[in-house]
Amino acid sequence: MNAPVRIFAALPAAETDGKDKQQGLEVTCLNKPVREVQVTGVAEVSCPADRAWLLVSVTSTKDSINEVTNSISRRLEYIFQTIRQHGVSEEHRTVRRTLRRHAEAYAMDAEILVTFSEFKKMEQTCCVLLEKLDKSVQVGTPRFFHSAACLSELRLRASVSAVENAQQKASKIAQLLGESLGATLLVREEETKEWRNEEEATGGERSSTHLLPLLPTATATSQVSVSFSFRDKSRKKL
Repeated sequence: MNAPVRIFAALPAAETDGKDKQQGLEVTCLNKPVREVQVTGVAEVSCPADRAWLLVSVTSTKDSINEVTNSISRRLEYIFQTIRQHGVSEEHRTVRRTLRRHAEAYAMDAEILVTFSEFKKMEQTCCVLLEKLDKSVQVGTPRFFHSAACLSELRLRASVSAVENAQQKASKIAQLLGESLGATLLVREEETKEWRNEEEATGGERSSTHLLPLLPTATATSQVSVSFSFRDKSRKKL
């Protein structure tokens, strides 16, 4: 996106002793002119979700606790095997079992929450479970989300892009003034924002052309203020 720019340029001025504060930058002038340019750079970066939760539920009712436990265990073992075959390790799944009495029988419910990082393998896992297991097994709708690492990388990209935009503008301003851009004097991040379209994440309103849940998108913006020096023209090129 084209970012707005706030410019402060200081070219050779009268010699002074003391300190001046200009937009957060403290400059000491000891018989030397101030030669710098200050610009503001803005960037906006987005990325889709990189993780998904899938909830698989299993229910069984038997005459004894031993029978219902064995019935649930057999189904869980097949589910675990299918998950492993699609590249999901044990640390990315959690299991919860609940036993209750149902009339003269015993009923047990089990829930397996699986975290996927590869959505294609998640789709393949769903197909296998729905095809091979009976109606006692329910496969829920995937819930997409952003991992902490993904959001951290998003914020970093926004900040870096904002600084790059500021540097590009400062370089063009220097050329316009007949100067050469020198070293960076100060980089200050003034504002950051972040938001996600939760409506898509929860499978909210979708047009008829999108029957599947849309991937939620996270967006981060960054605004930075950067000061650059102008190169000293009095120095001879080696």
